[in-house]
Amino acid sequence: MQALQIHGERDLRLCDIDPPEGPAAGEVQVRIRAVALNHIDVWGWRGMAFAKRKLPVIAGAEAAGEIVATGEGVTGFRTGDVVALYGALTCGRCPSCINGRDNFCETGGSVGNIYGFHIDGFCQEIMNIPARLAVRAPEGVDATAAALASITFGTPEHMLFDNAKLQSGETVLVHAGGSGIGSAAIQLCKSAGATVITTVGSDEKGEKASALGADHVINYRKQSFESQVRRLTRKQGVDVVFEHVGPDTWAGSLFAMKRGGRLVTCGSTTGIQAKTNLFTLFQQQLRLFGSFGCTLENMRAVMAKMAAGDVSPVIDSTLLLADIETGLARLESRDVFGKILVTL
Repeated sequence: MQALQIHGERDLRLCDIDPPEGPAAGEVQVRIRAVALNHIDVWGWRGMAFAKRKLPVIAGAEAAGEIVATGEGVTGFRTGDVVALYGALTCGRCPSCINGRDNFCETGGSVGNIYGFHIDGFCQEIMNIPARLAVRAPEGVDATAAALASITFGTPEHMLFDNAKLQSGETVLVHAGGSGIGSAAIQLCKSAGATVITTVGSDEKGEKASALGADHVINYRKQSFESQVRRLTRKQGVDVVFEHVGPDTWAGSLFAMKRGGRLVTCGSTTGIQAKTNLFTLFQQQLRLFGSFGCTLENMRAVMAKMAAGDVSPVIDSTLLLADIETGLARLESRDVFGKILVTL
């Protein structure tokens, strides 16, 4: 069968590998149908792993597929079920995993065993995975939509509702509204009854962000987003900042917050070092939250919202496995609105 392997920095190879044997006890075998591209895929392609890994490694950190077989002791799945796949090989035994907080896995699974980054990922036709890491999609959610459950929608779901505790009637600044998680965050905020201010890098992206429901759109290439946020909120600032850009937006984000506001961050696409005005932080009593990944329950929640029609995947384009490098290059250059999908 075919698989896409990372052999080194910007060295992707479509290879023929042996298909897996039948699933072991506690596992399911999945026919991968769709893989969503994320910045973590770009980092892996560029050789920016933040933990040791052994190459080659099969790419792909976010995916969905169909059950083709179940191992001994597995219940709750039938052949043909559409499942979204959790993005890290967590242990399932530590207190965090037992309590439903897999992204806090105490064995290091949440940060050192990321599929497609540290261990073989989802860019392969068939794979075995622990059954507990496969989340069955509800009726009406196909593999294309389910492929966006673990990172694209699961990450902002965890950020906004588990960490920032977003409430109806609040105002949110969503950075990079044209990105995959940005376009998802806009919809999640609106479905929760919040007012959304978002930033984009072009007027074309601004029109698309408005169509998703954003109440105010700021082209950060033409205007200072922080000054526009202050103007739009009558100098009060926003309740919540959805941050995943890094140094380029960090200082402005703090300035754009109201007193007692919350900032939640999950990424740093422009770098990992940012200066913080500590006077602003304590005088304004701001609250900062770091967020990584999501929980299995977050995946169930977002797919339920998809099934209800509250949110919808935003697909920029669909590629074949052999063309994934084109998609990674576009994602690296930010020449995308929503998600690039790879179909198998």
